Amino acid sequence: MTADDIDAVAELRVCAWQHAYADLLPRPFLDAMSVEEDAARRREMFAQAATLTRNPVTNLVTESAEGAVTGWAAFGPNRPGGAHTSAPRAETATEEAELYAIYVRPDLLGTGLGRDLAGACLEGAARQGFTRVVLWVIEGNARARRFYERAGFTPDGGEDTYDIDGQGTHIPIVRYGRPLTVTDSCSV
Repeated sequence: MTADDIDAVAELRVCAWQHAYADLLPRPFLDAMSVEEDAARRREMFAQAATLTRNPVTNLVTESAEGAVTGWAAFGPNRPGGAHTSAPRAETATEEAELYAIYVRPDLLGTGLGRDLAGACLEGAARQGFTRVVLWVIEGNARARRFYERAGFTPDGGEDTYDIDGQGTHIPIVRYGRPLTVTDSCSV
């Protein structure tokens, strides 16, 4: 992913949230999502990630034959405090990676694109020396939970809530994890 992909990734992310979380998150929150605001946040995060020299954040995109972004995933070191924190990624060594995000265009769900992105993240994390990967998923997101379980993730007992709007709208989330090996591949 390059800085040139940020606007397209923001558009994809907003569209994916509005589709995937339609029955899980408050409709006014989803309707108020702004591609422009999301792009501004992505630019900040992208710039911050570019400054890390140890355990950098990795952003991956997939594109159509025409060059349109069709999927996006990001992984890096496990965040201190978990998914509910905006703490910056530490440069301290960690053996545990976190899959921060994986989204595909809603019309491409079920095509294998998500599986390919997940596999690339797992392989990348293993190559970077991580021995385990975790992720956080909305507790009621049965489709995503099945997807991650097919990729070898299992709930590891971590539970929390995520304040989605900064105004006290807390959504229950659960943590999944799985070990990594150097030759890891995803079999979702």
